[in-house]
Amino acid sequence: MRRTPVLTAVLGLAAGLLAGTPPALAAQPVEKAVPSASIAADTYTWKNARIDGGGFVPGIVFNRSEKNLAYARTDIGGAYRWQESSKSWTPLLDSVGWDRWGHTGVVSLASDAVAPSKVYAAVGTYTNSWDPGNGAVLRSSDRGATWQKADLPFKLGGNMPGRGMGERLAVDPHKNSVLYLGAPSGKGLWRSTDSGASWSQVSNFPNVGDYVQDPTDTSGYASDNQGIAWVTFDESTGTGTNATGTIYVGVADKENAVYRSTDAGATWSRLAGQPTGYLAHKGVLDAANGYLYLAYSDKGGPYDGGKGQLWRYATATGTWTNISPVAEADTYYGFSGLTVDRQKPGTVMATAYSSWWPDTQIFRSTDSGGTWTKAWDYTSYPNRSNRYTMDVSSSPWLSWGANPSPPEQAPKLGWMTEALEIDPFNSARMMYGTGATVYGTENLGQWDSGGQFTIKPMVQGLEETAVNDLAAPPSGGAQLLSALGDIGGFRHTDLTKVPSMMFTSPNFTTTTSLDFAESNPGTVVRAGNLDSGPHVAFSTDNGANWFAGTDPSGVSGGGTVASASDGSRFVWSPEGAGVHYATGFGTSWSASTGIPAGAIVESDRVDPKTFYGFKSGKFYVSSDGGVSFTASAATGLPSGDSVRFKALPGTKGDVWLAGGASDGAYGLWHSTDGGATFTKLSGVEQADTIGFGKAAAGASYQTLYTSAKIGGVRGIFRSTDKGATWTRINDDAHQWGWTGAAITGDPRVYGRVYVSTNGRGVIYGDSSDSDGGGGGGTDPTPTGACAVTYKITNQWSGGFQADVQLSNTGSSTWNSWALGWSFPNGQTVAQAWNTEHTQSGAAVTMKNLGWNANVAAGSSVSFGFTGSWSGTNGKPTAFKLGDQSCTVN
Repeated sequence: MRRTPVLTAVLGLAAGLLAGTPPALAAQPVEKAVPSASIAADTYTWKNARIDGGGFVPGIVFNRSEKNLAYARTDIGGAYRWQESSKSWTPLLDSVGWDRWGHTGVVSLASDAVAPSKVYAAVGTYTNSWDPGNGAVLRSSDRGATWQKADLPFKLGGNMPGRGMGERLAVDPHKNSVLYLGAPSGKGLWRSTDSGASWSQVSNFPNVGDYVQDPTDTSGYASDNQGIAWVTFDESTGTGTNATGTIYVGVADKENAVYRSTDAGATWSRLAGQPTGYLAHKGVLDAANGYLYLAYSDKGGPYDGGKGQLWRYATATGTWTNISPVAEADTYYGFSGLTVDRQKPGTVMATAYSSWWPDTQIFRSTDSGGTWTKAWDYTSYPNRSNRYTMDVSSSPWLSWGANPSPPEQAPKLGWMTEALEIDPFNSARMMYGTGATVYGTENLGQWDSGGQFTIKPMVQGLEETAVNDLAAPPSGGAQLLSALGDIGGFRHTDLTKVPSMMFTSPNFTTTTSLDFAESNPGTVVRAGNLDSGPHVAFSTDNGANWFAGTDPSGVSGGGTVASASDGSRFVWSPEGAGVHYATGFGTSWSASTGIPAGAIVESDRVDPKTFYGFKSGKFYVSSDGGVSFTASAATGLPSGDSVRFKALPGTKGDVWLAGGASDGAYGLWHSTDGGATFTKLSGVEQADTIGFGKAAAGASYQTLYTSAKIGGVRGIFRSTDKGATWTRINDDAHQWGWTGAAITGDPRVYGRVYVSTNGRGVIYGDSSDSDGGGGGGTDPTPTGACAVTYKITNQWSGGFQADVQLSNTGSSTWNSWALGWSFPNGQTVAQAWNTEHTQSGAAVTMKNLGWNANVAAGSSVSFGFTGSWSGTNGKPTAFKLGDQSCTVN
């Protein structure tokens, strides 16, 4: 999967949007009738619209002392923990908020073998200006359920070149308070001696690296020094809790790639006799037989690499042996994926990570690299013989709907295969990451016995797509249509199931925009990017099947596209060409007049002749089907192009516009006269998306949804009263980094909202408020009935995680709350979220925070905590809200 090296739609925002508090806004109309927005809490259940995978997984890490404990890292979509009982992954970094969106990029993971409940993540997405924040090392003592953060004085690059090398973060396998981190950008090697709480540079480490992918790149993306690539401890050189004596460090330097310390990091030296001319992507040590294996490539990856070698270093004698499975002259790829079988010393496997055509390759040796076998080989070219079979029935889109000619096959074994791990407790299980998924097998032993092992996706729960646009038609079989980076997009008829195929005919590498005809939802249009071929496509059956349109001259990218409300015509603003319109299905496009190239375009949802556009602070209107546009006289709108706007279904000329930047106008605007004038909602400090969903019971206006900052809090908000009041419907545990590309409610299900993320897929939320209470809170104190659901969601030796839902089953709104209970078995609370907690003995009190104080009648508030236990972990049996006893569910 070719991951674009920029945050979708964020780069234009980064300088202003994430820079802090906005200054005073320029004078503009303010909707006088709308009071400042208040915030109330609602209880939402959040899930992914299942796609399963969809992006690059550069790292998989198994714990070396606890069976079935494994983690995966992604380049932009956070980290995950393996759940053996369900054979699925649990996301661990959904708590990363808007202001630190870069911390969803994970450059390295480390799982503590001494204390398996501890896990560490080195986070940061870009080392250049695209990410305004520095990196950090996150540490958790509850397997990633909650985190503490140590900020670093430099940036990290989870989505930078070289991100498949590693692992750059490592825990001493004996003295686990000691960790090392390899830094990029010439920042060197760093060490923590207090379990990751603080870090300092290892001042005497002799080499900060010098390899850059492209020194001429002025953006800083490809021209950054890839730095320190990996850290590997030789556990045989330590005893008890004494620091491990021998440490190997890989450096992005083709002439000086490997260094060693034999005195627990006090001194360092270049490893004598090592190969030169290559980068060491991985260094994996098999302490049982004293071999350090190294995978080399001539490039940093994950896309590039034309030559490679595998080497073995004997730690006792210092002997180097070239164990490459093929001659260097016969490689057209580099090596990176590298693993050993901890149950069978001498068994080693490696990948040809950059073999894009006809497929990746996996190599296996059972004699420490003396001889090798391949996952596939030619019989007589172009025919192949595979040692494996592939079963992608759980994610059938992985075939891309392709029917390639030999020697290519569909589905492919993979590409960008830099993560490869044999389960240290189970020789039959192997997992490896690709650019699109995590594949694995549980009968790897068939490789050596002459049978075929079965490869399947092992990716359920790991959702890594970047979302550009979303649409929820009011009728038809599609619940949701999505425009995605890298894999195009999907039509979901069931949110809980993986669609059989992405959009095809054509397959856009990235879909940038999509729309449907409001009064004829069978008609759908999408625009996107394709290396060669059309950039627009149409469907007449609600997105089930597609056919390509024709591009006007000069088109280089998808841009934005809009359908007339009845599907009779379309307006398209592609990259590389100006705004165009077409009647029918885009067989002939004509240039629109009066609107600048690059404008964002949308349609009125009632009048098929009315279209709208926005560019650089100006709003444009066409009343003749896109033939001509006229600039509106509206002023005070955001001056840049970080804007999204939509017209309300069912009402002509009702337009909502969100966007801006912190150095200028920023917020949410509303027009009821087709964009002739706009009024700014006074209670919304910042807003980046706007969407509509089914109206609440008794409401005359559709429900509004936005990713915004209201009342000083960043979140996902809902209004059932036309923006007069707002409810924050997510919480601090569910933030998903950057959510500024798209949002839409569901026109058929009240309260359901679909949220775009940049790397965590399509998130959807369902409300416990099934018909819709008020948008905000009122004044009464907590009186009347209450109900509590207390659920232990995770438990491990000595620790547990619990979620609590407190429901207002009375008839009036609370404006504060404090819930108390007593633990039956001496449990203690360690950390809590979405609440302020106190504990005295067994008695615990959980109080509201500022943003979730108001709980409407019929609504709920949720919070959670981690705690410790011993012996028994019984649930509390009684709960009180003040002096009111609550029903226990």
